[in-house]
Amino acid sequence: MVLAAGTSGDILIELGAVILALAILGRLADRFGLPAIPLFVVMGLAVGEGGVHSLEASTSFIKVGADIGVVLLLLLLGLEYDAEDLRSGLRSNWLAGLVDLVLNFAPGFVAGLLLGWSALAAFLLGGITYVSSSGIIAKLLGDLDRLANRETPVILSVLVFEDLVMAVFLPIAAVWVIGGAPLDAVLSVALALAVVAAAVFASLRLGVHVSRIVDTRSNELLIFTVLGLTLLVAGLAEQIQVSAAVGAFLLGVMLSGHVAERGRALLLPVRDVFGGLFFVYFGVQIEPSTLAPMVVPALVLAIATSATKCVGGSWAAKRAGIGPRGRRRAALSLIPRGEFSIVIAGIGVVGGVESDLGALSATYVLLLAVGGSLAVRFADSLGARAVPVRAPAGRRATPSPGS
Repeated sequence: MVLAAGTSGDILIELGAVILALAILGRLADRFGLPAIPLFVVMGLAVGEGGVHSLEASTSFIKVGADIGVVLLLLLLGLEYDAEDLRSGLRSNWLAGLVDLVLNFAPGFVAGLLLGWSALAAFLLGGITYVSSSGIIAKLLGDLDRLANRETPVILSVLVFEDLVMAVFLPIAAVWVIGGAPLDAVLSVALALAVVAAAVFASLRLGVHVSRIVDTRSNELLIFTVLGLTLLVAGLAEQIQVSAAVGAFLLGVMLSGHVAERGRALLLPVRDVFGGLFFVYFGVQIEPSTLAPMVVPALVLAIATSATKCVGGSWAAKRAGIGPRGRRRAALSLIPRGEFSIVIAGIGVVGGVESDLGALSATYVLLLAVGGSLAVRFADSLGARAVPVRAPAGRRATPSPGS
């Protein structure tokens, strides 16, 4: 295949400028002790359609890079836990997952009805307000060195429960939007549940054997094997209407021992590069001019669902015996919305369900992607004066990660 003159050069120039800008913004965020994610999202707004300068040549590549980024974010999160962690977490926190579903689906659904939208549009908005961003939260937990905290398994269990709910929600939404028969929705949901159940079973029963097969002394061969398996599993999951993120996470859980440890070390820089592209592309998809009219309703909805996420997250952490600071971190960590919300909104926009759904969803998600990231970053600072920690004379009080 022969490329048009200058095409490759244009792609390389734009892509290089984007990655260099990510480096500059990351340094700026680090300088002021802020998470870089909001700056990456704002950068996406600036280079999207209607922004300061629209990307042209490299947009398709960045989109693919964004898909790889969210898959790698969830893979590395899965590598932090083994199959027993997943099983015990879901067993002990399934009730928290149900509470999270009820508390956060209801505000969006009711808001859609109050806006005069159809039941289908309200159903989609309920899904948008329900599901937290696994990609953003995974990146924040890693950046803030909270993966070993006692509240993190609770957060993870809620996120996994949400992703499993999405395995049911997305097929129903897709069939409803195109006006398919109820039987089609039932079959799609049954297939999705069967695949997820099989993957969880494989993670629990076959993880040791898979790790032994994947293992190799060569770093090069290991990264090829893990990365290839991840993309293959994620793609197959997406083909059958199961989240690619769920597939990548379950593969990460399946790998264990020093394979998981080496895999984390080797893939971490790759994750950071493609993860940055994910957050940029998230911003690129938002048309800046559509945000202003939706600011007020989106802000009201964002405040309401931030509160419900905090109630559910704090309650789940309290059930797990976690102290006040850990409960606060768990509550605030669930606020960010992102990739799944955009996917749900995209289903409605493509299907012509409601003209304002896209703009409202984009504004809502942007508010909580940025505001939620900041809330997670400063979780330990919030309320610190209200709950002082006193140390014995001559010693400094240092709260433990599990507090």
